[in-house]
Amino acid sequence: MTSTEVRRQTPALLALTTAAFVTVLTEALPAGVLPGMSAGLGVGESAAGQAVTVYALGTALTAIPLAAATAAWSRKRLLLAGVAGFAVANTVTALSANYPVTMVARFVAGVAAGVVWALLAGYARRLAPENQGKAIALVMAGIPLALSLGIPAGTFLGGLLGWRSAFGVMSAIAVALLPWIVLKVPDQPGRTGARTPVLRTLAVPGVAPVLAVTLVFVLAHTVLYTYVAAFLGHAGMGDAVDVVLLVFGIASMAGIWVVGARIDRALRTLTVLSTILVGVAATILATASGSPALVYAAVTLWGLGWGGVPTLLQTAAGNAGGDAADNAQAMLVTLWNAAMAAGGVLGGVLLDAAGPASFPWTLLLLLLPVLAVVLGARRHGFPAAS
Repeated sequence: MTSTEVRRQTPALLALTTAAFVTVLTEALPAGVLPGMSAGLGVGESAAGQAVTVYALGTALTAIPLAAATAAWSRKRLLLAGVAGFAVANTVTALSANYPVTMVARFVAGVAAGVVWALLAGYARRLAPENQGKAIALVMAGIPLALSLGIPAGTFLGGLLGWRSAFGVMSAIAVALLPWIVLKVPDQPGRTGARTPVLRTLAVPGVAPVLAVTLVFVLAHTVLYTYVAAFLGHAGMGDAVDVVLLVFGIASMAGIWVVGARIDRALRTLTVLSTILVGVAATILATASGSPALVYAAVTLWGLGWGGVPTLLQTAAGNAGGDAADNAQAMLVTLWNAAMAAGGVLGGVLLDAAGPASFPWTLLLLLLPVLAVVLGARRHGFPAAS
């Protein structure tokens, strides 16, 4: 695809980027408005925090069966259904004063996320078949944008106008995205005829290593990221959480830019480097957390390494899956969300049992099998000639 053709697809790809932004922001926003949400629903903060867990469960439980059930649907129709699901779920969340109703809405939002996440990488690949990695990188930029800009903005808005206003804005963004998709995103057909059963996709060479790396890498990252405020408090930087997360987000954007520029020729190398960068960051945090300068340096390396990981893993899963790429993407989405939920649980256990100083050591320990699997999957999964 020529550069002119890539530019021609930019409006469509940016619509998918916005869909990724909405997905991540819808998932994580409760963490930024938790006190107000807790008071508004008349429950404790721990109960209100289950809004994130329920969302992740909605995604993890439905991504694979929905991918199988909707395989023949047009991709545009399915994308519109997923974004409409966000609009409805966020509207109900903004208006509801009933805790069970809010949790149902959050579960529906998670189902919508399962639909959208399973679509995005494959859609980007089809829109730019000669620059698939770059297209996926552009779409996945919605993740750090949501984390570094969306969450702080939503938290600020929630503090200024109330937590319901933040969810109302999220609903408005989803509604505005619908005509953008209708007008600018070309339709892509679903898959017809015989399809590989979802579980049989695991037997496709390369799929299992990519999924294993996804599960453990996301678990490792989530353990520290979820409890980064507790770790920074331990390091004497409890008042700098917002700045640290901003540094992480900016570094993540830089990481995505690097990956997008090179992924179509160096997927394996970039995956190895990303793992090493995050490992070096964990080592610095584990051994030198008393120095703010070193903490900021480590967080920068962490963001650089992690920023491109969603793009790398989505691309690797699509490449390995071949004709069963949609199945592979749905399985990746399921494991990603399962790892996020498990990371929150594991981090909580570690916090009580060993304290926040254990988080970077745990991250480093979990990265060892990640690096081993990536290096071992030389023929399939993370091939040497990517």
